[in-house]
Amino acid sequence: MKRFTYILAGLALTFAACSNEEKVTDKAAAMPMPMMMQSFETISLLKTNPKVSLKLAGELLADQETELYAKVNSYVQQIKVDIGSKVTAGQVLVVLEAPEIQAQLATAKSKLKAQEAIYIATKSNYDRMFDADKTEGAIAKDALDQITARKLADEAQVAAAKSVYNELKAMTNYLVIRAPFSGTVTDRNVDLGAYVGPMGKAADLPLLVVQNNQKLRLSLSVPEANTPYLNIGDTIRFKVKSIPQKMYMARISRKSGALDEKLRSEKIEADLMNVNQELKPLMVAETMIPLQARAASFFIPKTALVDANLGVYVIRIENGKTKNIPVAKGRMMPDKLEIFGELMDGDQILLKATEEIEEGTSIKK
Repeated sequence: MKRFTYILAGLALTFAACSNEEKVTDKAAAMPMPMMMQSFETISLLKTNPKVSLKLAGELLADQETELYAKVNSYVQQIKVDIGSKVTAGQVLVVLEAPEIQAQLATAKSKLKAQEAIYIATKSNYDRMFDADKTEGAIAKDALDQITARKLADEAQVAAAKSVYNELKAMTNYLVIRAPFSGTVTDRNVDLGAYVGPMGKAADLPLLVVQNNQKLRLSLSVPEANTPYLNIGDTIRFKVKSIPQKMYMARISRKSGALDEKLRSEKIEADLMNVNQELKPLMVAETMIPLQARAASFFIPKTALVDANLGVYVIRIENGKTKNIPVAKGRMMPDKLEIFGELMDGDQILLKATEEIEEGTSIKK
């Protein structure tokens, strides 16, 4: 019995000791740990003004291109050129035939001749009466007024007939299609005897397409962020896939001055002379555009920028603690990027910044 009593007493002491150890452990866990200063690598800010290369895909376009259509309903009588033909400004390309217009022109010419004959007779009669009127009382005033009115009416009839004749004659000029500028015929959609016209199925396709390929335009859509760095006169270097071993140059000649509604980019055009005819319109150009600002700015490693839900910022060290500084992004380089914000030369920022680093964290020097 005594032995059993000793065993119960020993168990009670053991449970009491365990309970005390648990209390001590819980109390120790509840006590705050002293804050540990973390060590991070920092960099010093310094303004620079490097040339940043922007890679963009562009398109080569002919300096001049026009589609030639028939202005009147007619038939193709002659085709003097074909695809690939070199033409000069004013050269006859296509001759059309319109019998109805020719007949109308002949009729209008006959009417004009008839009206001119009537007017000549009337004017002669008017001149004789006007001379006779110089003798007082020889010609009645009423007769002179009538011949004057008739002369004016016949003169108006001649002018009207001449207007109709000139209109039809101008339409016959439409039957001869000439090259509007020097260039190359790049497309042909008609054959001899084809019916053509300004409306309907006959006008679905142009008769010919003429391009001036001696001079080309390089067309580019530059993103909004990069538009301030491009100016008229700047040089753009580019390559094309068909001639990858050769580098070409074009000079910026035009800027649209407005952004595209969908792409939010500005259209620019650079001109170049296609001396050897190596380049062709609609080729894709791989461009390298140097972007350089007028003033120096801050460029930082990409690892120093935080782009998170809280915003875009860098982490500056102030009095041994971190502070988030909002910034805006500018030009991009392979390993660096341009930033703008309330920063100064000599500011220390974290080289490897993340959104997990809370603002106010102590940093070892």
